Amino acid sequence: MLRHNKIDLALWHLAQGAGGLPLLCLHGLGERTDSFTTSAASTWKGPVLGLDFAGHGASSTALGGGYSTDSLIWDVDAALDYIGESALLGRGLGAYIALLVAGMRPTAVRGTVLLDGPGLSDATTAPRPDHLIRVPVTTRPDPIALAELLNEPRRPELARTFARQAALFSGLDPAIAVVAASRPPWLAATIEVAGVAETDVLLALEMFQS
Repeated sequence: MLRHNKIDLALWHLAQGAGGLPLLCLHGLGERTDSFTTSAASTWKGPVLGLDFAGHGASSTALGGGYSTDSLIWDVDAALDYIGESALLGRGLGAYIALLVAGMRPTAVRGTVLLDGPGLSDATTAPRPDHLIRVPVTTRPDPIALAELLNEPRRPELARTFARQAALFSGLDPAIAVVAASRPPWLAATIEVAGVAETDVLLALEMFQS
């Protein structure tokens, strides 16, 4: 457990690996780390970890709400301080957060992979299939977190700016790999940036191995 901003964050060690760069997995809205499984992650040579966002999984809830993408960014920042340099694998909401963290900490994030999943787009756009959140019976996310995070806009101009920062200051080419098939406005803006590649998940993870 990591203590950050009065929240206890569950950081899971999913695979030890044989050494090398860690991979930090960020789940979608309404999910938790143990519901975010991908066989592709088993190809990662280094340690594989997963962070439960505040209000999700084994992490504690924010009393009275106040969930935002900004707060989740700083939760991931706290995890990076603990882990060190890592690649990020984000699904749904976790993909949006991963992109923003990559732009905020381009020398600490050594590659970012963006996947489809719940919360990839927000409820301010036209209804989409990824607005429907199916919560496993073993998961009890804070309903305030679901409402606040689903209704917070995913801003294309912010995504574009942070994608440029990741590409420019990380020294990686590409710095970001888009695997998601959906194209909400923020992700369409991201793909326009030089240093962002469209590929499949296996190739994306292979690109960022060290």
